[in-house]
Amino acid sequence: MVFKRLMQAMGVGGPSVETVLTNPNCRPGGFLEGQVHVIGGEHSVDVEYVSVGLLTRVEVESGDSEYNTDQEFHRQRLTGSFKLDAGARYDVPFRFEVPWETPITEVYGQHLHGMTMGLRTELEVARAVDKGDLDAVAVHPLPAQERILDAFLRLGFRFSRADVERGRVYGVEQQLPFYQEIEFHPPSQYAGGINQLEVTFIPTPYQLQVVLEIDKRGGVFTEGHDAFGRFDVDYQSVDQVDWTSQLNNWLQQSAQRRGFF
Repeated sequence: MVFKRLMQAMGVGGPSVETVLTNPNCRPGGFLEGQVHVIGGEHSVDVEYVSVGLLTRVEVESGDSEYNTDQEFHRQRLTGSFKLDAGARYDVPFRFEVPWETPITEVYGQHLHGMTMGLRTELEVARAVDKGDLDAVAVHPLPAQERILDAFLRLGFRFSRADVERGRVYGVEQQLPFYQEIEFHPPSQYAGGINQLEVTFIPTPYQLQVVLEIDKRGGVFTEGHDAFGRFDVDYQSVDQVDWTSQLNNWLQQSAQRRGFF
């Protein structure tokens, strides 16, 4: 009996969780829906709570070094405490709100290289937390984000990779402790002066904040430096703007003003 209690205290023969998403695809500001199946183990337990949380891989700068870590950035508790009998099954339906600033992971049906996103299910029993299921989630761009990305592709820019960096973007309304950078290779007409272009989206419920960063290609006797641009996109009028022309004008003016060519 003592051995059995010891095994129970170590979590052996305890409950398990399985999360089934109705659809793993979502957009910033949208929802993920599904069910968590809590299945009893070999003995009855008192479950403290069941929760789900969205996490992504974040790059952190610390002094002169960098490292990557998985960071949960939004959690939703699905239940309070309840008793789970041995072998019993407890189904928990949920509707999980996806934060507006959630980084995107898919563009035009292709996964963005460098991005990781998942929904983790957590079960706490007697102060022992089981970080159970981790289900992959695909975050697709908002229509406004698609218009901007499509404009860069029309200008000849090519996707390189994306990452998420811990920190804050100056001059924007930001809730999460990190931001996403989507990197592009420049087309031939810009390749002589621009090494890469980075786009950061900070969506809010009423507008899309866009931050552009140009990495200048350094010469033999000069160092490359960055140029920044920022503008807001109104969701209601996004289709009324020729974004290809607008972005091309900004890039040309920025390049000439800063002596990129």
